[in-house]
Amino acid sequence: MLRVFVICFLTVSAFFVPAASADEAAVRQGFQAKFPKMTVETVSKTPFPGIYEVIFSGQMVYTDEKVTFLFTGNLFDLREQPHRNLTEDRNNRLTASTLASSTNMAVKRVKGNGKRTLYTFEDPNCGYCKKLQEELVKLSNVTIYTFLLPIVAPPDSVEKSKAVWCAKDRGKAWDDLMTKGTVPNGAKNCDTPIDKSIELAQRLGVRGTPAIYLTNGQQIGGYLPSDKIEQALSSVK
Repeated sequence: MLRVFVICFLTVSAFFVPAASADEAAVRQGFQAKFPKMTVETVSKTPFPGIYEVIFSGQMVYTDEKVTFLFTGNLFDLREQPHRNLTEDRNNRLTASTLASSTNMAVKRVKGNGKRTLYTFEDPNCGYCKKLQEELVKLSNVTIYTFLLPIVAPPDSVEKSKAVWCAKDRGKAWDDLMTKGTVPNGAKNCDTPIDKSIELAQRLGVRGTPAIYLTNGQQIGGYLPSDKIEQALSSVK
């Protein structure tokens, strides 16, 4: 069984002596040899001498160049003020890339010029998702991608999600469902990305609905009032 040790780098020892550098290919080969059932996605050097980042199955761990030790946690760069959380930055970049490449799985709504972007994970029977909808309609000049995530207890969450996805105008169908409670009457047997949306949510660590993400990969919370969402959108550079 793979045992992972949690380590938070708050200080860097002045007595640390880096071993000879190894390239990413060697680390990948060594990791894959020790964990043949895991698929390694990427291997990258970190600024910490002799330490490599390994991404597998959506998880991030760190290892040495000989894959002798394995650990997870937050890696900080103390050279910057305030101290930079390298792990958080990297996770956000990965999340941003994953969301941007998955928009074909989401219900798309464009408000105004749509120049700003927001991602949400929502369930049609989620009370706070309906409250969030009341706030989202107040936003302007934003494109909203909503990933359907039917995880709330009522069994018809899946059926409602399918009805929205199979509707001719998915954006309007979602808006009408969340604001008026109107379920689309059309077919519900088209191909849907719901299973993939659930996998995506699991990969990103989404544990409930709603969940809101910015284009920089930062999750800004669940339900938020429109002014807080506007503030978050304005912070993205």
